Amino acid sequence: MNYNEVLEKARGNIGPYCKACPVCNGKACGNTMPGPGSKNPGNGAARNFDAWQKVYVNMDTINSHDVPTTDFTMFGHTFGLPIFTAPIGALPMHYSDAYDDFAYNDILIPTAVECGGMSFTGDGVDPEIMKRAVAAMNKVGGVGVPTIKPWNVEAVMAKLDILNENNIFAAAMDIDGAGLPFLKAMNPNAGSKTVEELREIISYAKMPFIIKGIMTPRAAEKAVEAGAAGIVVSNHGGRVLGQTRATAGVLPDIARAVKGKCVILVDGGIRSGVDVFKAIALGADAVLIGRPFVPAVYGGEAEGAKLLFDKYKAELIDTMTMCGAHSLAEISPDMVYVEK
Repeated sequence: MNYNEVLEKARGNIGPYCKACPVCNGKACGNTMPGPGSKNPGNGAARNFDAWQKVYVNMDTINSHDVPTTDFTMFGHTFGLPIFTAPIGALPMHYSDAYDDFAYNDILIPTAVECGGMSFTGDGVDPEIMKRAVAAMNKVGGVGVPTIKPWNVEAVMAKLDILNENNIFAAAMDIDGAGLPFLKAMNPNAGSKTVEELREIISYAKMPFIIKGIMTPRAAEKAVEAGAAGIVVSNHGGRVLGQTRATAGVLPDIARAVKGKCVILVDGGIRSGVDVFKAIALGADAVLIGRPFVPAVYGGEAEGAKLLFDKYKAELIDTMTMCGAHSLAEISPDMVYVEK
């Protein structure tokens, strides 16, 4: 089975919102609700994708012919790839009932680890979603990042109790989900968090804590102030997605503000190993990729996800070779050009 065959099979299992496009660029599914497309006005995912296409690599092949290494170390663990799967939830509603969140995570968590990466997993109103993800992570040495919604502090602590008991690699909070209606309806209120609340939450966690949904240098600095070991530059969670800048556009300023103070990850519109190279050149340590893995699983389960990981790795190594970088540490800002 090749990747095109995976996509063709996925088209029979998925929909009506996702079209299992050859390139997941947010255009065919834009402004569909629910679904994987951007919320009104329907351009957010497409703009994230388009922004990476305005970053160009600077080719330089006068270099040694050593094969580049894609190893990446985070929180003391070495990964074979700087590519993690992003948290995705409510699959039956957004894609189809061919798979639910439990089955999707059970497939993707071990496959990501086998391929040298790792999975961030989603959260929801059903507490079993996170518990089942943790069980799958335990089978691969705890490698994975359960991502907790910004519930009220008491609810977050209850989730962390589960993670603290299971030696999970890291935890995250997708704080950009603060505007979700079911969070606002909680008593006490959920949603946005102060630095002090985040500090309390992070101090309670027995593993590195990552804040997902950072879009400004000041927000990145506040995350570091609260004790976050990592951040994810991401604009997926809020209703204002269509009115925010693309993640590629804000990443360099955020990297200048907190590079070396925390791990910097970026999510949104990254669709190739070339894009992974660009993200690292602009200041990221690694990337999250979400939506393309859904049709990969729907069309080929573990084999489909592995094909996608292998595709990204081959593209990344090829780009590093053509630009003269033999390790991820050698990828530098002068290896890309950003179109104004």
